[in-house]
Amino acid sequence: MITRRRNILLGIGAAMIVPNAGLGQQPAQVNGNSSTAVRVRFTFGDSTMTATLNDSPSAGDFASMLPLDLTIEDYSHNEKIVRLPRKLTDEGSGPFDNERPGDLCYFKPWGNLALFYGGYKWDGLIRLGRFEDGFDPLRIRGNFSDRIERA
Repeated sequence: MITRRRNILLGIGAAMIVPNAGLGQQPAQVNGNSSTAVRVRFTFGDSTMTATLNDSPSAGDFASMLPLDLTIEDYSHNEKIVRLPRKLTDEGSGPFDNERPGDLCYFKPWGNLALFYGGYKWDGLIRLGRFEDGFDPLRIRGNFSDRIERA
């Protein structure tokens, strides 16, 4: 009986660990090296934007949540936010430089996505990826229903 219970618990533990391990290891375009990348599409208002995710545990965790139907909101003079249903892992995260408009980030303290269309600098962010074809739709003021899915 104890052996059977132990095997069941080990199986449940393995099922919880193995799928998440593969998500963080999905190949992406890093440092100019081409490979298969995880791409996500944001559809809101009359706009569609596609982002390529980095190869990181946080980006993999985000991709595992898709598809999502949420709201994209004005937040500041340089960004829109999307409030996620749960926080993402911040495993392996750390400071980064060369922040620029078009970055898709995760704000660790609040658990929001931050979609930047202006310059920014903030230590509590994890860069998840970049928008591929510009970021002009982010400049349209207002809050919109937002469908986020794999592209």
